Amino acid sequence: MHSHHFASRTPDWRAAAISGCIAGLVFLLLELFAMSILGQSPWGAPRMIVAIALSRDVLSLPATFGFGIIFVGLIVHFVLSVIFVLVLAVIIAPFSLDSSMRMASLAGAAFGVALYLVNFYGMSHLFPWLADARSWASFVSHIVFGLVAADTYLRLETKEEAGVSVRRRK
Repeated sequence: MHSHHFASRTPDWRAAAISGCIAGLVFLLLELFAMSILGQSPWGAPRMIVAIALSRDVLSLPATFGFGIIFVGLIVHFVLSVIFVLVLAVIIAPFSLDSSMRMASLAGAAFGVALYLVNFYGMSHLFPWLADARSWASFVSHIVFGLVAADTYLRLETKEEAGVSVRRRK
């Protein structure tokens, strides 16, 4: 059994950034699928994301396709996805939570739950419109985001062992 005590280990930033983009894409597709099943406009969520970056005034626009809104929404979404996975990597690396796929998956799922709680219960104090997006589908999407982020990071990372870079075998 692997020890999960704190050890000074730097995350693989490249692997974390790529994992953030991949997990962000999977999250986006899952959310769009869930919205279509729930009969909601797929353009509502991008407006909520853009309102974080620009202003609440964006929410008064109709929930229809608008290139500018979608473009800014995608940029904000992917920047946040990368930032979130960088944070996850900072947690995974020093505690060796990348010692196995099972441990990485557990860490990723827990991170997804924590991210959901922070986004929809913590951040909703600053951005009250986020409370409207609370749903079981979004909860599941956040767990999947964490799983994909951690598992992708595990597969892509290069560990530093005794001063030598070692790439994980697939």
